[in-house]
Amino acid sequence: MDQGSSAVAPEKRESLWTKAFHKFTRDKVGMISLSVVGLYLLTAILVWLGVIAQGWDELLADGQMGPTAEYWFGTNINGQDIFQRAIYSTKTAFEVGLTVAVVATITGALVGSTTGYFSGTWIDELFLWLMNCLDCIPYYLMVAAFAVALADNPYAMHIAMMSCFWMGTARLVRGEVIKLKNMEFTEAARSLGVPVYRVIFKHLLPNTSHILLVEMTLLFITAIKSEVILSFLGLGVKDSISWGLMIAEASGEVTAGHFCNFFASSGMLFVLVLAFNMFSDSLQDALDPRKI
Repeated sequence: MDQGSSAVAPEKRESLWTKAFHKFTRDKVGMISLSVVGLYLLTAILVWLGVIAQGWDELLADGQMGPTAEYWFGTNINGQDIFQRAIYSTKTAFEVGLTVAVVATITGALVGSTTGYFSGTWIDELFLWLMNCLDCIPYYLMVAAFAVALADNPYAMHIAMMSCFWMGTARLVRGEVIKLKNMEFTEAARSLGVPVYRVIFKHLLPNTSHILLVEMTLLFITAIKSEVILSFLGLGVKDSISWGLMIAEASGEVTAGHFCNFFASSGMLFVLVLAFNMFSDSLQDALDPRKI
């Protein structure tokens, strides 16, 4: 070969995450929904830092009032600012959503990867039996049982959600790991004597990260909606405020012609759930290897 000729550099292949990032940034719906979710997250952080909505439980007015320049959504029957209560509820939603989504996803990933790797063994059969048993119990009945068993512990709702929500993730990860464990890179690791835990955590679980990310966003939405329903039923948030509690308060006010409490809570819930659903759909589309 002529020394003056330059060798052709091998083409650099883009990773799945790089391709997904470029695809997601070109998705207008995904970027708009991400901006809305980011705004809600910023609001929750400001509440958590004590910057805004710290007077949500103060009696600021004499009874119920309509919207004014001082109280944008008016006040409830106790004279509390509805707007501050709705804003503070954003923190409650993110606390519940993030806690439940992270713990349930990690639990589902660990169980799913273990059962997938040992599929067909007694370990797999044991966890499948456990998941099928838990699926047979109505969700809200389990929550009520946890609430009674924990003597009105404020975290009874969180524990009940975490105990239920990991199973869907575990089944998805299990199916993916069953497929991955028969591939060449896994067989090569086993033939080199790599311990089982390293095969699972270093070679199998990282290849399910795109599934876990999408699952976490879906669990976040499910946890928020469940919290609202449970708080409405009196089984949810204790010693705080949430959109579910506000809707429960509004159930008696609507019949009297006062809609501010209902519109403030349900409106903020609707926008967040809609934005997160669109964000999750765009993220799932961007991470789908068949569409990249």
